[in-house]
Amino acid sequence: MGMRKFSIFCFIYLFLTAPCFAIKIGLQTHVGKTFVGASTKAQLIDGKTNKLLYEMEKMKGYELKPYKGNIAIKINGQYRKIKTSAIIIKPEEKGFVSVKRKWYRGHLKIINDHNSLTVMNDIPLELYLRGVVPSEMPSGWEHEAHKAQAIAARSYAVANMGKRGKYGYDLKDTPEDQAYGGASAETVQTNNAVTETEGIVLVCQGKIVPAYYSASAGGTTKSASQVWTHDLPFIKSVPSFDDGVKKNGHGVGMSQHGANNLAKRGYNGYQILKYFYANTKFAKLRN
Repeated sequence: MGMRKFSIFCFIYLFLTAPCFAIKIGLQTHVGKTFVGASTKAQLIDGKTNKLLYEMEKMKGYELKPYKGNIAIKINGQYRKIKTSAIIIKPEEKGFVSVKRKWYRGHLKIINDHNSLTVMNDIPLELYLRGVVPSEMPSGWEHEAHKAQAIAARSYAVANMGKRGKYGYDLKDTPEDQAYGGASAETVQTNNAVTETEGIVLVCQGKIVPAYYSASAGGTTKSASQVWTHDLPFIKSVPSFDDGVKKNGHGVGMSQHGANNLAKRGYNGYQILKYFYANTKFAKLRN
């Protein structure tokens, strides 16, 4: 089937305040204990007063658990009570934090919520995306498909800031929102895709859109009303260019397999997105 290629794009600029460029990602929610560490020395800080509570050693694991509304840390076999319900773990410059057997950029924030721990990664948006793109799309796929994925993921993240606010963070690290593997998932190729599209999002009618996507649509993408309760102006049903791949996901918006196939046909990331999303323009986030 022939396709119309888009070669001219309209960019607009969205002026957002600085906090919009950081995001909190839930890594563990309401757990009885957790194990954390850092690749460098790290500061354990009171999340309420910003007071330094403890200097963590590099490459050493620490067990944390809730204790009477506060948090306890296990040091040299002994539990030590920390008189706060919220802590921040901040590594030295260029250091990484660790939880769930993975490395993460940014900081960890841990809160005692109803006598259980919730662990989140507080990280700049662009660094977050480095852990999303290779977790959502194989790193060996076409580079232009990765660029389309980076823009779609950025748009989804910004449009859904605060979605999981009742837990104290913005998004989960699972496909319920977007798969996120932290620094452990990063590759050179997918990092380049994030960098080359830095700050670019999809907008429709002046608003950043939650650019829904799924692994494959099984031949044709679905309109929003076919899956949810109503149509959306930026979603249309089109051939998904993933024939031969079993449908995997809701089928709304971009097919990731379709994006990769279109990239193989010579489409760039912007053309791929304009094909899958209707009535959209590209915007550049600026501080």
